[in-house]
Amino acid sequence: MLRFSKMNGAGNDFVLIDNRLGDLRLASDQIAKICDRHRGVGADGVLLLERATNGADFRMRYYNADGGEAEMCGNGARCFARYASRVAGPKDELSFETPAGVIGATLQGELVRLQMSEPKDLRLGITIQLSDRQIAAHFINSGVPHVVVPVDDLTKTDVLGLGSAIRRHELFAPKGANVNFLKERGERQIAIRTYERGVEDETLACGTGVVASALIFAALKNVSGPIGVLVRGGNELQVGFEKTGDQFKNVTLTGPADFVFEGTIDV
Repeated sequence: MLRFSKMNGAGNDFVLIDNRLGDLRLASDQIAKICDRHRGVGADGVLLLERATNGADFRMRYYNADGGEAEMCGNGARCFARYASRVAGPKDELSFETPAGVIGATLQGELVRLQMSEPKDLRLGITIQLSDRQIAAHFINSGVPHVVVPVDDLTKTDVLGLGSAIRRHELFAPKGANVNFLKERGERQIAIRTYERGVEDETLACGTGVVASALIFAALKNVSGPIGVLVRGGNELQVGFEKTGDQFKNVTLTGPADFVFEGTIDV
């Protein structure tokens, strides 16, 4: 039996497992079973807490609901930080390795502020040719690749249809990209909806998508941070950064990370 904790960050939900002993090897079908909302625990992904190898406090491994490993997950990283502090000894600040770089976290009660890796590969004003239309979009890698599409009406946007088509577009081959639809709400406020690769559906929130959308908005509008980003789950997350031209550094993401329940599952 596998012991786990269930957590959510702004509605993006995860199963967290302590693998500091290093004896757990989960196959992709086992991860998919854990994430199955009918026959498993139900989650957007699985996070493993492991020993670090390069001087950080811990290592975070993140698997999407389809069983594939991803480079980074912002909402998952906030949950990971609170989980690590609970099971490995309380810490107000900690760091952990990811394939996207070392992430720093500061715990502020139920809120967590992440020090993100520096974004890269900013591409403004790209055109995505679909079978029936052209989409004006932008791209940035905020730990994982993200497409950002400004829209006039989030409620009427076909997130599933357009998101699926853009996510698999040849421009972003071979790994594909997450897709965010962005609506301006104010001078430093936006709302987004996100289609996540690996989940292959819209999720209630996506941390790296929040960061990507905020940075794209800042680049387009030439505004400074912090920027408040309202996600479909109802939370507003804060993205801070330092901006010089189109270069961003000292990027932070602040938002909730909540424990839901603990349990065991037979995989």
